[in-house]
Amino acid sequence: MKIVHLFVVVLILMSCKNGTKSTLPASVDNVAAANSLIYPEESHFKSLRQVTFGGDNAEAYWSFDDQQLVFQSNNKAWNVSCDQMFLMQADASFKTQMPPMISTGKGRTTCAYFLPDNKHIIYASSHLVDDNCPEVPLRKNGKYIWPVYDSFDIFVADLQGNIVQQLTNEKGYDAEPTVSPKGDKIVFTSTRSGDLELYTMNIDGSDVQQITDELGYDGGAFFSPDGSKIIFRSSRPKTPEAIKAYKDLLAEGLVEPTEMELYICNADGSELRQLTDLGNANWSPFFHPSGEKILFSSNFEAERGFPFNLYLIDIDGKNLERVTHGETFDAFPVFSNDGKKLAFSSNRNNGGGRDTNLFIAEWQD
Repeated sequence: MKIVHLFVVVLILMSCKNGTKSTLPASVDNVAAANSLIYPEESHFKSLRQVTFGGDNAEAYWSFDDQQLVFQSNNKAWNVSCDQMFLMQADASFKTQMPPMISTGKGRTTCAYFLPDNKHIIYASSHLVDDNCPEVPLRKNGKYIWPVYDSFDIFVADLQGNIVQQLTNEKGYDAEPTVSPKGDKIVFTSTRSGDLELYTMNIDGSDVQQITDELGYDGGAFFSPDGSKIIFRSSRPKTPEAIKAYKDLLAEGLVEPTEMELYICNADGSELRQLTDLGNANWSPFFHPSGEKILFSSNFEAERGFPFNLYLIDIDGKNLERVTHGETFDAFPVFSNDGKKLAFSSNRNNGGGRDTNLFIAEWQD
């Protein structure tokens, strides 16, 4: 699960309610000068453009032709009170205009991703159970938590917001779907086994295969550029006390995402290995266009939970490099399919408030 405003509230990140579907066209607004958004040490950014200007905006994913992005937002100025899905052209920004909403406006949604035809998306939604947003617990017994809603299922929709297919109908949580760059498979997280495991399926929902089976929350998975590998983050309890705490929370539909490491495996789940051992929360990984590095968000250098910054690491766990140098929150990095641009979410340039906005950088190695 990939929540935005919860992370911001406690400086960790995720996001809900009924909305009115927009018919307003996307517009390009004047934004701050590109270089003013880049910190001096951020040498991988040739330029940087702010895309959104309010609310919590995250998980911007590129269409296969890199012409559009779909993202989630709870911007109250857009008539939503929890995460819904919005569409944008790759060169657009939204300072005064509202982008078109392409989810139903009902329930809570998360994790949209384009299908290869560039005309449909998949995303998870709770609208079948309730038109209203489910409650969002923030803490339990003093600990920061994420809700894992049993009401989430995965749907296919067109770019006008019409749901054309339901891909999952198992009891429990089915969410966090992403699509292989090969266009043949979807990886997602489900509780259908009783634990939070990763599964793959064909893009039509057939041939569901479980690919992880160790106790813990496996989620936020992405395929490598050639579709041969999967990177994901996991919180895997080891001690009897940690295992009991994890199981007790999961029985209530909750998880505690404060200790997560990155894991990598083949697309069928074979050759699974832990990639990072940094401590704290290491998450939102995405493959570098070369397929040889991972870009991810982490607070492992933080003493009090923040800041979160972006880091690069080789797929053999070597050559860790810090990419962003903010004092608050940078996460959800996603490369365009041509490898030239990077979309990510950040608290930078928000006037010291809690807004998390989308940014698009020209990437240079």
